[in-house]
Amino acid sequence: MTRTVLVPHDRLAGWVERFSARHGEPVVVRDGTGVTLQSPDGAEAAYDGAEPPGDFGIVLVRRGGYAVGSVEGGALAAHKTGTRYVQGQTKAGGWSQQRYARRRANQADALVEACAEVVRRIVPEGSLVFGGGDRPLFAAVLEQCDGRTPLVPAQRWLEVGDPKFVTLLKAVVDARAYEVRLNALA
Repeated sequence: MTRTVLVPHDRLAGWVERFSARHGEPVVVRDGTGVTLQSPDGAEAAYDGAEPPGDFGIVLVRRGGYAVGSVEGGALAAHKTGTRYVQGQTKAGGWSQQRYARRRANQADALVEACAEVVRRIVPEGSLVFGGGDRPLFAAVLEQCDGRTPLVPAQRWLEVGDPKFVTLLKAVVDARAYEVRLNALA
């Protein structure tokens, strides 16, 4: 397979119809929950046909902000976004560079703590959690949520821009979407 596309949960049937119209009626091969569409022209599409999760958490965090959501039945049930200033890199040298590095670290720690507080408040304990943004900051947020039933990080990482409310809404759709792997002919 050469590329992957996300197909929203509620649009999979239409996507399969359009795939069939472009490439001919495919042979459907099932292996457990895996589905592979093999078209007469050589185009192939494969995806996991299991029902996507309906209840989960989302934590999007980047330097400068976060967006946290709790999803129930496939819809955003609770959410909170916030910003925290984290200074960027500086070209100053010597003591100034070290001072700025400490300041950045302290600001990043404050961001992680603020985000973790929101996660503890709105994401149910033991939830599957989709992450997006900065991986080390996401890992630090989950680590800060100690003292609870551990949150379970999802395998799929969400590629997101600035963690804002609209980004969170798109992340809910992307988290529930099917990852369809296509070969070069599809």
